[in-house]
Amino acid sequence: MFEVLVYVYENYWQGDACPELQKLGRKLTAAGFDAEEIQAALVWLEGLNTAAQGTQINLPAKTSSGLADVTIAASALFQPQSANSLRIFSVSEQMHLGAQCLGFINFLETSGVLPPHMREIVIDRAMAAPGDPVTLDDLKIIVLMVYWSFGEEPDALVLDELCDDTEGRLAH
Repeated sequence: MFEVLVYVYENYWQGDACPELQKLGRKLTAAGFDAEEIQAALVWLEGLNTAAQGTQINLPAKTSSGLADVTIAASALFQPQSANSLRIFSVSEQMHLGAQCLGFINFLETSGVLPPHMREIVIDRAMAAPGDPVTLDDLKIIVLMVYWSFGEEPDALVLDELCDDTEGRLAH
Protein backbone atom coordinates (compact mmCIF):
# COMPACT_ATOMS: atom_id res chain seq x y z
CA MET A 1 0.00 0.00 0.00
CA PHE A 2 2.77 2.46 0.86
CA GLU A 3 4.40 2.11 -2.55
CA VAL A 4 1.09 3.20 -4.07
CA LEU A 5 0.87 6.18 -1.69
CA VAL A 6 4.42 7.26 -2.58
CA TYR A 7 3.52 7.02 -6.28
CA VAL A 8 0.42 9.17 -5.71
CA TYR A 9 2.43 11.74 -3.75
CA GLU A 10 5.18 11.93 -6.38
CA ASN A 11 2.85 12.09 -9.38
CA TYR A 12 0.11 14.28 -7.92
CA TRP A 13 2.18 16.41 -5.54
CA GLN A 14 -0.49 19.07 -5.78
CA GLY A 15 -3.39 17.31 -4.07
CA ASP A 16 -6.00 19.11 -6.17
CA ALA A 17 -4.40 17.64 -9.32
CA CYS A 18 -5.21 14.13 -8.13
CA PRO A 19 -8.13 12.54 -10.00
CA GLU A 20 -11.15 11.13 -8.22
CA LEU A 21 -10.50 7.79 -6.56
CA GLN A 22 -12.15 5.61 -9.24
CA LYS A 23 -10.10 7.22 -12.01
CA LEU A 24 -6.99 7.12 -9.82
CA GLY A 25 -7.53 3.38 -9.37
CA ARG A 26 -7.51 2.89 -13.15
CA LYS A 27 -4.33 4.96 -13.48
CA LEU A 28 -2.65 2.96 -10.74
CA THR A 29 -3.64 -0.29 -12.46
CA ALA A 30 -2.15 1.02 -15.70
CA ALA A 31 1.04 1.90 -13.78
CA GLY A 32 1.34 -1.79 -12.83
CA PHE A 33 0.38 -1.88 -9.16
CA ASP A 34 -1.25 -4.96 -7.66
CA ALA A 35 -5.06 -4.75 -7.43
CA GLU A 36 -5.04 -5.59 -3.71
CA GLU A 37 -2.48 -2.87 -2.96
CA ILE A 38 -4.47 -0.36 -5.03
CA GLN A 39 -7.69 -1.18 -3.19
CA ALA A 40 -6.02 -0.82 0.23
CA ALA A 41 -4.48 2.50 -0.79
CA LEU A 42 -7.78 3.84 -2.18
CA VAL A 43 -9.64 2.94 1.01
CA TRP A 44 -6.87 4.62 3.03
CA LEU A 45 -6.95 7.72 0.80
CA GLU A 46 -10.73 7.93 1.13
CA GLY A 47 -10.30 7.98 4.91
CA LEU A 48 -7.65 10.68 4.55
CA ASN A 49 -9.96 12.79 2.39
CA THR A 50 -12.76 12.41 4.92
CA ALA A 51 -10.48 13.38 7.81
CA ALA A 52 -9.03 16.39 5.98
CA GLN A 53 -12.48 17.60 4.95
CA GLY A 54 -13.65 17.14 8.54
CA THR A 55 -11.30 19.91 9.59
CA GLN A 56 -12.99 22.33 7.21
CA ILE A 57 -16.16 24.11 8.25
CA ASN A 58 -18.50 25.84 5.82
CA LEU A 59 -19.84 29.08 7.21
CA PRO A 60 -22.01 31.57 5.36
CA ALA A 61 -20.34 34.95 5.02
CA LYS A 62 -21.71 38.17 3.59
CA THR A 63 -20.17 39.40 0.39
CA SER A 64 -21.06 42.38 -1.74
CA SER A 65 -23.38 40.16 -3.78
CA GLY A 66 -25.17 38.62 -0.79
CA LEU A 67 -24.52 35.35 1.04
CA ALA A 68 -21.80 32.97 -0.07
CA ASP A 69 -20.28 29.82 1.39
CA VAL A 70 -16.78 30.33 2.70
CA THR A 71 -14.59 27.49 3.90
CA ILE A 72 -12.57 28.32 6.98
CA ALA A 73 -9.96 26.03 8.51
CA ALA A 74 -11.06 24.58 11.82
CA SER A 75 -7.79 25.65 13.39
CA ALA A 76 -8.74 29.28 12.72
CA LEU A 77 -12.07 28.90 14.54
CA PHE A 78 -11.15 27.04 17.68
CA GLN A 79 -8.96 27.97 20.59
CA PRO A 80 -5.36 26.91 20.02
CA GLN A 81 -4.10 24.03 22.06
CA SER A 82 -2.78 25.22 25.40
CA ALA A 83 0.97 25.02 25.94
CA ASN A 84 0.18 23.03 29.08
CA SER A 85 -2.05 20.48 27.33
CA LEU A 86 -0.93 16.88 26.92
CA ARG A 87 -1.97 14.31 24.33
CA ILE A 88 -2.47 10.95 26.03
CA PHE A 89 -2.14 7.95 23.70
CA SER A 90 -4.45 5.01 24.24
CA VAL A 91 -3.00 1.56 24.79
CA SER A 92 -4.03 0.51 21.29
CA GLU A 93 -2.33 3.61 19.82
CA GLN A 94 0.82 2.86 21.80
CA MET A 95 0.85 -0.75 20.63
CA HIS A 96 0.10 -0.01 16.97
CA LEU A 97 2.40 2.99 16.61
CA GLY A 98 5.28 1.87 18.80
CA ALA A 99 7.76 3.99 20.68
CA GLN A 100 9.73 5.09 17.61
CA CYS A 101 6.68 6.48 15.80
CA LEU A 102 5.29 8.12 18.92
CA GLY A 103 8.65 9.78 19.50
CA PHE A 104 8.72 11.04 15.92
CA ILE A 105 5.20 12.47 16.19
CA ASN A 106 6.26 14.21 19.40
CA PHE A 107 9.40 15.55 17.68
CA LEU A 108 7.34 17.02 14.81
CA GLU A 109 4.80 18.53 17.18
CA THR A 110 7.31 20.08 19.57
CA SER A 111 9.24 21.43 16.57
CA GLY A 112 6.12 23.36 15.65
CA VAL A 113 5.65 21.75 12.23
CA LEU A 114 2.75 19.45 13.05
CA PRO A 115 -0.25 21.36 14.41
CA PRO A 116 -2.67 19.46 16.69
CA HIS A 117 -5.40 18.99 14.06
CA MET A 118 -2.87 17.49 11.63
CA ARG A 119 -1.36 15.37 14.42
CA GLU A 120 -4.75 13.80 15.04
CA ILE A 121 -5.15 12.98 11.35
CA VAL A 122 -1.65 11.46 11.27
CA ILE A 123 -2.56 9.28 14.25
CA ASP A 124 -5.92 8.33 12.72
CA ARG A 125 -4.36 7.36 9.39
CA ALA A 126 -1.49 5.53 11.10
CA MET A 127 -4.04 3.52 13.08
CA ALA A 128 -5.70 2.60 9.76
CA ALA A 129 -2.37 1.47 8.28
CA PRO A 130 -1.13 -2.12 8.29
CA GLY A 131 1.77 -3.17 10.47
CA ASP A 132 2.12 -3.89 14.15
CA PRO A 133 3.80 -1.63 14.98
CA VAL A 134 3.82 0.80 12.08
CA THR A 135 7.38 1.38 10.87
CA LEU A 136 8.94 4.82 11.09
CA ASP A 137 9.37 4.93 7.31
CA ASP A 138 5.66 4.21 6.84
CA LEU A 139 4.76 6.91 9.38
CA LYS A 140 6.86 9.42 7.44
CA ILE A 141 4.86 8.61 4.31
CA ILE A 142 1.66 9.10 6.30
CA VAL A 143 2.86 12.52 7.50
CA LEU A 144 3.70 13.51 3.91
CA MET A 145 0.25 12.39 2.75
CA VAL A 146 -1.44 14.41 5.49
CA TYR A 147 0.44 17.53 4.39
CA TRP A 148 -0.50 16.65 0.80
CA SER A 149 -4.19 16.35 1.70
CA PHE A 150 -4.13 19.93 3.03
CA GLY A 151 -2.35 21.18 -0.08
CA GLU A 152 0.69 22.10 2.00
CA GLU A 153 4.33 21.24 1.63
CA PRO A 154 6.41 20.93 4.78
CA ASP A 155 9.36 23.30 5.05
CA ALA A 156 12.67 22.14 3.58
CA LEU A 157 14.18 20.83 6.82
CA VAL A 158 11.09 18.80 7.69
CA LEU A 159 10.83 17.51 4.13
CA ASP A 160 14.48 16.44 4.37
CA GLU A 161 13.75 14.61 7.62
CA LEU A 162 10.72 12.89 6.11
CA CYS A 163 12.45 11.85 2.87
CA ASP A 164 16.04 11.25 4.00
CA ASP A 165 17.26 7.72 4.56
CA THR A 166 18.69 7.76 8.08
CA GLU A 167 20.18 4.24 7.91
CA GLY A 168 23.68 5.44 7.04
CA ARG A 169 23.80 8.36 9.48
CA LEU A 170 26.24 8.41 12.35
CA ALA A 171 25.19 10.05 15.59
CA HIS A 172 27.61 12.66 16.91
